[in-house]
Amino acid sequence: MIHIKIPLNDNEISKLKLGDKIAISGEIYTGRDKALPKLVKAIKNDEKIFDIEGAAIMHTGVSDAGIGPTTSNKKEIESTMGFLSKSGVKMHIGKGSLSSETIKELNKYNSIFVITPPVTALLTDCIKNKKCIAFKEEGIEAIYKLKVENIPGIVASINGEVI
Repeated sequence: MIHIKIPLNDNEISKLKLGDKIAISGEIYTGRDKALPKLVKAIKNDEKIFDIEGAAIMHTGVSDAGIGPTTSNKKEIESTMGFLSKSGVKMHIGKGSLSSETIKELNKYNSIFVITPPVTALLTDCIKNKKCIAFKEEGIEAIYKLKVENIPGIVASINGEVI
């Protein structure tokens, strides 16, 4: 198990390879179908929601019941990944497969895709603190900042390769 601290930088990404099992700690952000397109629009309008450089975004909703990854290849989510990577996001966390175009964009901006098991109880135990920071009107799909310890994942796309 490789321990990863967020924010992430290019040097740390260069040490990872396809299939690596990782444990993610630090501050990560969440977003789903409604919030991620709004985040892209905010960045394009020079609005700073959070420090995006080196960030990790988990494709999930946040509720009192916990978190669990949503399917990253939904149009509303996958269509944001290239832009967010170009803007500084280094890790996208979710589940499902991605298009070859998205894999190319992740590679172009040295960003990675990590799949995590959809085991809500396990993932929820990794959350030490949570706070809604944007788009509260979207409810559980809003952007949250989570302080996490050891969220498990597997590097599913890196250097243009995919599992």
